[in-house]
Amino acid sequence: MHGDIKTRVSPYPDVRIKTGTGQDCLVIIYTVNSRELGKRFSLASGPVNLGRGADNTIILDNDAVSRRHAIVEARNGKYFLVDMNSTNGTYVNDEIVHDHALRRGDQIKIGDTILKFLSGTDLESQYHETIYRMTIMDGLTSVHNKRYLMEQLEREHSRATRHRRPLTMVMLDIDYFKEVNDIFGHLAGDQVLKEVAQLAKSRLRPDDVIARYGGEEFAIVLPETKLDGGILIADQLRQMIADEVFAFEDEEIQVTVSCGVSELAAEWRCHDFVKDADRNLYEAKRLGRNRVYPS
Repeated sequence: MHGDIKTRVSPYPDVRIKTGTGQDCLVIIYTVNSRELGKRFSLASGPVNLGRGADNTIILDNDAVSRRHAIVEARNGKYFLVDMNSTNGTYVNDEIVHDHALRRGDQIKIGDTILKFLSGTDLESQYHETIYRMTIMDGLTSVHNKRYLMEQLEREHSRATRHRRPLTMVMLDIDYFKEVNDIFGHLAGDQVLKEVAQLAKSRLRPDDVIARYGGEEFAIVLPETKLDGGILIADQLRQMIADEVFAFEDEEIQVTVSCGVSELAAEWRCHDFVKDADRNLYEAKRLGRNRVYPS
């Protein structure tokens, strides 16, 4: 059992206002509105209000966000994030907060938006590093994104074909994920996605690649692995997740996953490889879910 496992973001040491050459700011690193990604908001001009209402400094147009949700204000040389008695809460590094002193690298989650606090110290390099990570990492789950997956898959496909080495892919999908969102809410669903991703990542080897493929679906690339080895790993992941008790705000959530496994065939392109793993995933679901196909 791994009931006490939580996805956590390790913060950096405390920072002070107006250190270094840049201005402290918040950067949007995850949102459903792709046009907002990478947008930054300076904290140098006074309090910054966050909420759904049009009078906020940072407007977050989402039903899970209160009209006046939170505020960032300066006190004694530091910035504090204060929840304004919001309906769904304000989170920093996956912990609900009410009055929190921000530290460099803190990730703030309000509704379906995640913002990162960057200090003025070496701001430009921090910003560009953050933007680069956005191009290869999924901001919600902290595993790689589909773009990175396809780049790595092309590389591994080429290597496996050239050297005639085995390569296996696992497509993993959370069963009945819509019910999790409907019963426990989308914030709980987000937490389940994070913990499933991190739990799966903890089982994998350093050279394996896990990425969020889309929605509640993850893809795992297993170099130097034959089909039977991929099936074994997939079933271990399935069992780990089924044994886990996921918790969100004192609510326990039981989660299972289905997996489709495929070994690269010599004549396949990357598209064919993904398509076969995805076909096997849907077969696992057709057979009743919480299973691996082939098994």
